[in-house]
Amino acid sequence: MSERRPAPTVGQVVLGRRLQELRESSGLKRDDAARILRVTGATVRRMEMAEVALKIPYVQVLLSVYGVPDDEIAAFVRLVEEANQPGWWQRFHDVLPDWFSLYVSLEGAASVIRSYEPHFVPGLLQTEDYARAVLEAGTVGQTGPEEIERHVSLRMARQELLAGDRPPHLWVIMEETVLQRPVSMRSEVMADQLDRLLETVDNDHITLQIAEFASGPHPGTYAPFVLFRFAEPELPDMVYTEYLTGALYLDSRKEVGAHLEVLDHMATGAASAQRTREMILERRADF
Repeated sequence: MSERRPAPTVGQVVLGRRLQELRESSGLKRDDAARILRVTGATVRRMEMAEVALKIPYVQVLLSVYGVPDDEIAAFVRLVEEANQPGWWQRFHDVLPDWFSLYVSLEGAASVIRSYEPHFVPGLLQTEDYARAVLEAGTVGQTGPEEIERHVSLRMARQELLAGDRPPHLWVIMEETVLQRPVSMRSEVMADQLDRLLETVDNDHITLQIAEFASGPHPGTYAPFVLFRFAEPELPDMVYTEYLTGALYLDSRKEVGAHLEVLDHMATGAASAQRTREMILERRADF
């Protein structure tokens, strides 16, 4: 059986999907591929769904059966070797849930990240103190100060992608509630966070909009979610939404299309960049 991984890298997701496409194009079912490898159909499914690391011998056999030329097999294998390398976030394995590891991988590979956040400033835009306050407020069970600090460090490390040579375009729609919700008894925590948001408004790679109370309800008022778009044509748009103990990753055209339509609708009704700046400045004057 293929080696189990905590969470797939984006490369594994792309290659797993490509393996599935090649199998289907060759007219074979998963059980057919499983018989060739002398494994179960579930193992083939896990390979295609990137639930396990791809073993090169398995990949070579399957690609040959699927009719892939030898030179293309060699290129595919090189990609597998690269994809099987752990991401930078693996050093946070002690605090990173399996279901969130994939999120960090997708976030780091996306060319466009669009999100709706009704409760808090998104993690990529949080100051360290704001992140700590939010994490402390949401702590339940046995989570202690040291683990919270590890989560804060992870959140700060994720933000490095916005300062890279080729940062993604981050497009955030936040509810006005985010500006009003206190996260700490220390007023400077929110003041510093608002200053960070004001810096964000001037960033060419970031679009920030506020959904105003006065605009009334909109179709996104169910839960926060994030839509990832990638430069790689093999990887379709994906939507991430989480709940108390886990998360969902959606990639069907129907579901992704519905979320994209809602984001476009909300963007049309949300405050402009100039109005967003004014609202943040008005709130900043309270501190």
